[in-house]
Amino acid sequence: MNSLMITIHVIACVTLVVLVLLQSGKEGMGIIFGGGGGSVFGSTGAGNLLSKLTAGAATVFFLTSMIFTYVSTQKHASPKESIVIDMPVTQTPAAPAGVTTAPAEEPAGQEKNQ
Repeated sequence: MNSLMITIHVIACVTLVVLVLLQSGKEGMGIIFGGGGGSVFGSTGAGNLLSKLTAGAATVFFLTSMIFTYVSTQKHASPKESIVIDMPVTQTPAAPAGVTTAPAEEPAGQEKNQ
């Protein structure tokens, strides 16, 4: 499902960019892309069709963006508290209370003064 959603999202992005660039502005910049006074759709038909197609592509883009955001928040909604909690605990046994440890031995070259 994830790869299908990414594919739909990318297609919607590219379509939206192309449709926005094809629309003629108020200054007549649409002539650069071949839009003139007389076209196949008539003088106002192409603008209306392009507007509807752009709105549809924008809607698909918006919906796929919202779905990606929702899925992303659901993945990270309940993270583990800590990976340290999941690790097994190994404790060293403590020495019993009544047992004392022997003092460290002195090096062989030194003599004790008594």
